Amino acid sequence: MRIRAYRSMLAAVTAVSAMALPLVSAAPAGADPDPAAFGMSITAPRVKRHLEKLQQIAEANGGTRASGTPGFDQSVDYVAGRLRKAGYQVTLQEFEFPFFRELEKATLARTAPTPKTYVLATDFATMTYSGSGDVTGTVQAVDLVLPPAPAPSSTSGCEPSDFAGFTPGNIALLQRGTCTFQAKVANAQAAGASAVIVFNEGQPGREGLLNGTVGVPATIPVVGTTFATGNELAAAGTVVQVKTMTESDPHRKTRNVIAENRFGDPDKVVALGAHLDSVVAGPGINDNGSGSAAVLETALRLAPLPTKNRLRFHFWGAEELGLLGSKHYVAGLSAEEKAKIKLYLNFDMIASPNYVFGIYDGDNSDGVGAPAGPPGSGEIEKLFEQYFTAAGRPFVGTDFTGRSDYGPFIEAGIPAGGLFTGAEGVKTEAEATRFGGEAGVAYDKCYHQECDTVTNINDEALAINSGAVATAAAVYAYSKDLPGGGTPGSTAPGAGGGGDDHDPDQAVSE
Repeated sequence: MRIRAYRSMLAAVTAVSAMALPLVSAAPAGADPDPAAFGMSITAPRVKRHLEKLQQIAEANGGTRASGTPGFDQSVDYVAGRLRKAGYQVTLQEFEFPFFRELEKATLARTAPTPKTYVLATDFATMTYSGSGDVTGTVQAVDLVLPPAPAPSSTSGCEPSDFAGFTPGNIALLQRGTCTFQAKVANAQAAGASAVIVFNEGQPGREGLLNGTVGVPATIPVVGTTFATGNELAAAGTVVQVKTMTESDPHRKTRNVIAENRFGDPDKVVALGAHLDSVVAGPGINDNGSGSAAVLETALRLAPLPTKNRLRFHFWGAEELGLLGSKHYVAGLSAEEKAKIKLYLNFDMIASPNYVFGIYDGDNSDGVGAPAGPPGSGEIEKLFEQYFTAAGRPFVGTDFTGRSDYGPFIEAGIPAGGLFTGAEGVKTEAEATRFGGEAGVAYDKCYHQECDTVTNINDEALAINSGAVATAAAVYAYSKDLPGGGTPGSTAPGAGGGGDDHDPDQAVSE
């Protein structure tokens, strides 16, 4: 059945009820399930049961479900156990990754000319894979663009030549832009820096706290800051103390959960995924228990249905450290296996408390930011647009920045799409008028923090988006004409993977 044949069906989705509807509509025996009725059967209370279980797991394991910790292992056991019981063929794909966590809270303080202590998680944050150390030294600015240019343009620290004249032992002050944080830090270490401070670049949208990852373990302390903090530290004669205490294990092991149903054409795989891990700092219930729970409940409800296409559900490990689980999975696929995957749907943060309804811009119809995804991605975008239109809900495009688990699939030429409700970015007045909520406040004030618990979930966003996940899964489970009808393999321009989509996550790149 062609996707456009579902338009009349989607028009029935005028709201997402808190009461479960029948699994399928009143259709003749043997007919395909009605995706609208199926989507409306995935309600917030059903999905929240999984979130509550993930919260309990975190509470029993030091408040975290990060990959490489017992909390993540128990999350894997829970998800895999539910899927096996439902009848799926479940594979636990183990891989090695560089584990990282902070052992003590970091310190950033100016000691001269005027003492000032900066606030952790507000003014600065330890970068993932920062080394340990307690360093006091003179701040030396490296190739900064101040005031910032109207558009991103900084190349600070991207070339070894930027450090010509750098005094060994000083603390390097770098600006976000152009190259990876890994490259910036490597150049600073080679120049003899005792610590590195990377601050946000300064344009609208690039002013807030920079949560980043170095990509590989560093040997010196590395922190990210807001633009305001970095701009302040750029003053001549500034002396600061940087103190971090971290742990890195380059050979820690973790797992992806991969579940496949027993029905449908094995040469036409419909793939859905969400990352299961949290950051070390918290339980990760919105990021990304919300996406994982919606995908899990969709899988459980679809389990008994004889689909026409093969369904494959993925729960990724180590996403928060740079999409490591999804990268490992896609890298291990043969060309023949990639060709069988006709599309990939990604769900990463779908219940932010101050949400917008973001749909990945598969065809670059917005005409801004990242380019279009592989051919077929625009069709996925349109399906979600039809869902939200029928539900009477506004929506907005969100770019394929390459910073969530769709990144490796796009690089492999596989059509992709999905949903996102916002992270540490600040809701605008226009967005508040359109979606409700509070302007001038982050979409998720508890992003990557201890307070990302079940109380950090917007039930309305969870219900609407969970219905969208299930509706899309049901449509593609029975569609004869899938978006990825061709042979994957060509890399979409600009689709390179980094860290989280929502984290300039935790971005490996600029």
